[in-house]
Amino acid sequence: MKYLHNIGVYFLMIKDMFRKPTKWSVMRTLILKDIDDLIINSLGIVAFISFFVGGVVAIQTSLNISNPLIPKYLVGFATRQSIILEFAPTFCSIILAGKVGSYITSSIGSMRVSEQIDALEVMGINSLNYLVFPKVLATVLFYPFLVILAMFLGIFGGWVAGFTSSMFSEIDYTQGLQLDFNPFLVQYALIKTLIFAFLIATVPSYHGYYVKGGSIAVGKASTQAVVWTIILIVISNYFLTQMLLT
Repeated sequence: MKYLHNIGVYFLMIKDMFRKPTKWSVMRTLILKDIDDLIINSLGIVAFISFFVGGVVAIQTSLNISNPLIPKYLVGFATRQSIILEFAPTFCSIILAGKVGSYITSSIGSMRVSEQIDALEVMGINSLNYLVFPKVLATVLFYPFLVILAMFLGIFGGWVAGFTSSMFSEIDYTQGLQLDFNPFLVQYALIKTLIFAFLIATVPSYHGYYVKGGSIAVGKASTQAVVWTIILIVISNYFLTQMLLT
């Protein structure tokens, strides 16, 4: 029953988030701040991990192609498929669930335990629209650009790995990238990204907004938020893959 109660409160939070919208002049400032905190500050870790994971995928694929009858251009093909289908949308989302999710929970949770949210409510401000809605807009609208960057850097990292290790030629790698390319795979990845971005913004916000206690409770809520966000990302990834690719 506790899980059903939490699910119900979560959906009520989403509904109330759209009630009594904050003035656009204020909302614009909040959105820009959240874009900087949640998206811009995540560029470095996404770029770093994407580049090196792309290189690792390419090298491991090349090492496992030991049969001389198997063409080397499959390295580029396998790297492209792995990066676009799973790494960029799903793995990066799991990484950001830890980084961004814990930040959202701790920031909103700190406002809850210090009674700043109560002060907003006393002033007649819809605290959910003021605190949560800008984060949802920032992640849903701009997180796909992070994923596109991760796709590009992952594939580029595979190319650099081949160039520096001489395990496969650049021509073979490029040929593999172009082999049977289906543009719908990119659309599929971006559709998943939008769902994941919504979860990354709302699940940690829920844990932070309804936290009870002091600073220790905020820390526990941050851990729970990250765990549940990752679980929901993995579950939704399974169902989205079944619906969109089968």
